Amino acid sequence: MPDARVQTAVHHWKPRFVADGVDLNDFERTVAGIETWREWAPAWMRLGDERAGLAEEAEAAGRWITAGEHRLAAAMAYHFAKFLWFEDRALYEDAHRKTAECYARGAPWYFPPAERLAVPYAGGELRAVLRKPYASAFRPPVVILVPGLDSTKEEMHFYAEPFLRRGMATLALDGPGQGESEFDFPIEPAYERALAAACEALRGRADVDAERVGVMGVSFGGHYGIRGLARVPGIAAAVAINPFFRLADHWDALPVHSREGFTVRSGAADEAAARRRAAELTLEDVAEEVRKPLLLIHGDRDTLFPTAGVRRIAEAARGPVDLVVYPEGNHVCNNVAYKYRPLMADWMKERLGA
Repeated sequence: MPDARVQTAVHHWKPRFVADGVDLNDFERTVAGIETWREWAPAWMRLGDERAGLAEEAEAAGRWITAGEHRLAAAMAYHFAKFLWFEDRALYEDAHRKTAECYARGAPWYFPPAERLAVPYAGGELRAVLRKPYASAFRPPVVILVPGLDSTKEEMHFYAEPFLRRGMATLALDGPGQGESEFDFPIEPAYERALAAACEALRGRADVDAERVGVMGVSFGGHYGIRGLARVPGIAAAVAINPFFRLADHWDALPVHSREGFTVRSGAADEAAARRRAAELTLEDVAEEVRKPLLLIHGDRDTLFPTAGVRRIAEAARGPVDLVVYPEGNHVCNNVAYKYRPLMADWMKERLGA
């Protein structure tokens, strides 16, 4: 019988892994061999190595599209090896490196391709990935994709697909405390600073329309996106999926994985310090500044951030708000991804004029 942390991970994360690109068969056979939490990352690293090996074989044969497919699968396996796993710092950092490297090596062969970008920020750089639609007018609008506490720009690949198919470009951002950027910057409660930097980076490009920018965020990223909508003039509309109003309201109910993840990525010395840091993540005095279109999507079965919080956001915002609650939806609604992902992309297309 797997230990409690493994059982919790498998139960809660299976819909997310599958919705975000992990083959169901790969998931089942990988978790079947895991008994303890310490075995989690090594098992997923083996899957990543297996898929990376298949990519190498395809590249040697000149089968570049196949190689790209395997590179993407390998990147997802490496990402999910470490996304909330901190048992071995060296392995954790190796998984981060392999996630980014594998994704980048496959980037020319994705449909459409991905371009790696550096976004100047606070004396350093944030890492991002830009993808542009094949079928669109010149200089398409852009949707900035904001990960959550434990997701990264690479995991945003599959969130990008419905936007791209509808003629919008996407910029998946590793902001402070996220993905590659977490090694340079801790979690930033005023995440609008990172979104302002991303908007500024887009203004220097001739191939996208930086005057038509939206943002889509998941969980923590939804919270961050609302801050950006309120305080970054260049953002015209936002989609927030299962955001929270105040993180401190939910701290004690968060799974141990998530509390540990926040502690590490916020740069807190211990959980007590992390709890104090969590109190800084709030939409008090921010939600009422929202004057532009906002789509809130929530799952009523979310055990992390109950629906009352998203209703509070909807009531506080001063601009046009659409609230969609799926009674059967879990956290980030990945068990009903086929419902909310087309909805969010259609909604954004209508607001940005794609």
